[in-house]
Amino acid sequence: MAERDPQIEIPVDEPVVPKPKKHWGRLALMLSLPIVMIIGGVTYWRSLQGQVSTDNAYVHLDKVSVSGEVSGKIVDVLVKENQHVKAGDLLFRIDPEPFQLQMAQADASIANAQASETALANSTALSGADISAAQEQIAFARSNLQRQEALWKKGFTTKAAYEAAQHQVSMAQEQLRMAQAKRDEAAAKLSTGTQVPGVYPQLAAARAQRNVAELSLRRTEVRAPVSGLVSQAGRLQLGQDLITGVPALTLVADGSAYIEANFKETDLADMRPGQPAEIRFDAYPGLVLKAHVASIGAGTGSEFSVLPAQNATGNWVKVTQRVPVRIVFDEPSPRALISGLSVKVKVFTDGRRR
Repeated sequence: MAERDPQIEIPVDEPVVPKPKKHWGRLALMLSLPIVMIIGGVTYWRSLQGQVSTDNAYVHLDKVSVSGEVSGKIVDVLVKENQHVKAGDLLFRIDPEPFQLQMAQADASIANAQASETALANSTALSGADISAAQEQIAFARSNLQRQEALWKKGFTTKAAYEAAQHQVSMAQEQLRMAQAKRDEAAAKLSTGTQVPGVYPQLAAARAQRNVAELSLRRTEVRAPVSGLVSQAGRLQLGQDLITGVPALTLVADGSAYIEANFKETDLADMRPGQPAEIRFDAYPGLVLKAHVASIGAGTGSEFSVLPAQNATGNWVKVTQRVPVRIVFDEPSPRALISGLSVKVKVFTDGRRR
């Protein structure tokens, strides 16, 4: 067996060292993420410029409280809760009988005044007969006095007869003055003043009394002042005594919907009446209505509260105030606008809708 040659070497494989990998993808991702966030933030910030919004906003509708203008018992109710009525529709009736009696009493007063006027117009005081009789009596008394005076000078009559003739003249003159005074008094009773010229005063008063009774009778029928939905009609019960001025029901007027949005005072710097707005409803997801700013309130909500804060007491804490802004719709709503619904309002202070 041959011996191995010590000159021959067997090759040995060297270990392969892997080349380091470059993490460019991870680095790019780490760098791009903040850039994307910055771009997104800037884009969002720019999208918010030129507009302000609030969710402290509610739908309001004009509400008219209907009450009786005369007192009395309710004898008829013609409406029910949530019923739609038109302006002029009869809502309920109050017992008309007391006012019908007042009408009859007023008619009697008119007849009495007319009879009094006729009697005064035909009285003897205005006819002049008393004055004529008094004038004739004066003429007769003066003639008698002249005769007695002539006889007294000749000594053919007594002093008593002469003085009696003088007394008769004085009495006749007094009768004339009384007749003239009665004529003036009767004429004054028939005279008319500047308020009702040409109408006997007692007759004018009686007619005015009748007009009042007639007005009260008409007011026993209470009609709808505006078109809308009847609310709080449960207070109308047959036989209930209705007191003047106490609301009997409420009408929610048609077409009177608007938004009262309470914006922060810091949002008002660029807000002006007439700027476009956008309304979204919590009750109707997906419903968006166009609107515009109608007016900005004259005071903050705290100024009109029942117990406004007294900052002079030393307990003052600065709180961002809210100002009511009225928003009106530019288009009709396909859904019912219920008073008190919560909405979100966005006002475009740059005048451009998004």
